[in-house]
Amino acid sequence: MTVLDEAPGEPTDARGRVAELHEIRAQALAGPSEKATEAQHAKGKLTSRERIELLLDPGSFNEVEQLRRHRATGFGLEAKKPYTDGVVTGWGTVEGRTVFVYAHDFRIFGGALGEAHATKIHKIMDMAIAAGAPLVSLNDGAGARIQEGVSALAGYGGIFQRNTRASGVIPQISVMLGPCAGGAAYSPALTDFVFMVRETSQMFITGPDVVKAVTGEEITQNGLGGADVHAETSGVAHFAYDDEETCIAEVRYLLSMLPQNNRENPPRVEPSDPADRRSEVLLDLVPADGNRPYDMTKVIEEIVDDGDYLEVHERWARNIICALGRLDGQVVGIVANQPQSLAGVLDIEASEKAARFVQMCDAFNIPIITLLDVPGFLPGVDQEHGGIIRHGAKLLYAYCNATVPRISLILRKAYGGAYIVMDSQSIGADLTYAWPTNEIAVMGAEGAANVIFRRQIAEAEDPEAMRVRMVKEYKAELMHPYYAAERGLVDDVIDPADTRAVLIRSLAMLHTKHADLPSRKHGNPPQ
Repeated sequence: MTVLDEAPGEPTDARGRVAELHEIRAQALAGPSEKATEAQHAKGKLTSRERIELLLDPGSFNEVEQLRRHRATGFGLEAKKPYTDGVVTGWGTVEGRTVFVYAHDFRIFGGALGEAHATKIHKIMDMAIAAGAPLVSLNDGAGARIQEGVSALAGYGGIFQRNTRASGVIPQISVMLGPCAGGAAYSPALTDFVFMVRETSQMFITGPDVVKAVTGEEITQNGLGGADVHAETSGVAHFAYDDEETCIAEVRYLLSMLPQNNRENPPRVEPSDPADRRSEVLLDLVPADGNRPYDMTKVIEEIVDDGDYLEVHERWARNIICALGRLDGQVVGIVANQPQSLAGVLDIEASEKAARFVQMCDAFNIPIITLLDVPGFLPGVDQEHGGIIRHGAKLLYAYCNATVPRISLILRKAYGGAYIVMDSQSIGADLTYAWPTNEIAVMGAEGAANVIFRRQIAEAEDPEAMRVRMVKEYKAELMHPYYAAERGLVDDVIDPADTRAVLIRSLAMLHTKHADLPSRKHGNPPQ
């Protein structure tokens, strides 16, 4: 229709058109209805735009395809064509750095994904990859839009493909703020970090009704796939919080420690904590007796800037700690055994947790500090039948494949294959330090003596006295603190109080490290 053909009441000049535009935008911003917004709030959930406002710096959000509508027909869809089609997409800044975001709007079609909805997400993902900036998804959707059939399913395929293409290129963070069921759950699983909110977010492939129909087991949605389940049992969620505000604030904190993409280093901040600060308290934190437990997090607090760090997967596989912190303002990844849990042994879950963290650090140019106090791999039929060989090899592969600066520090026990796997010098650690309390050996002195001196102990008049004597002899000969240093397997034995200063000086030297991997399409890591 031309201007002359316009119907009565339609704007005929630019000012009228602009007023019409503002009216349409106001409708899109308001959402479907006040009642729908009240229903969202009644569930303890924020709207998509409220979430974006919490995530991004004030006034920085630029929306993309706000006026997009679906083109589907049938099942009454042609009579209901809301703006945004149930997902808000765009970009803004977090602490001044560009971040791309998409947020499902549960008020529209329950946040279900249709063809137009998916196309919007595909576009913002492509923009994030092209711009080289992090992507945050605020998930609150009911899965595929059933009325649109296979077109909706194909939309998920496009998301998964882009998740995979962006992996190791830009940071990808999934924030679960509502239900995520079926195939939709695979997108968060492909991203670098998953955040969940207790009571309001759930993730599962098959829901409680299907589980009951197939297995007869009765379980609630939260019991099957709630935040605590995935943070403690499955390891799917890296972080779990009580409310959305805290959750999104922690997403901002995590972003402040990550680079924009794999071509940049993480942002450095000007430290207030002196680089040469001595930590005399470390001399008392770690008992010299290898059988006495202690809290490794206290050691980390003493070493990092201002005692501040972010633990990843804090409640899953607690026998190993993975954390992001800063040393002299520079972001580092810390992998540490936790003697308070299972004596700090490596098992299947600990190996998987640490391997993924090491890979993430290597992908995004984050130096890795490894703190060792490991008595070995966890023995047991369940571990062997569960594939501890295969899973332990994942951690070994991740370390061997990492080209970022790598520094290992042996605090106390470092026994057997677990010592080798935990970034020993022999698998490529750039620098290896030890405290005077270190015990580096094939196995503990008691076990070694029982094997080596089995005959002497058995034939002795007093077998127990002989065993004690042989243990002492083995320790003196092969397990004294300087044995590894004398053979060049440790670069230096350091005063624990100087640990922070030594690590900072070493990182400064390694800052310009460059290492090339062999030319290949990709490796074939153990699965």
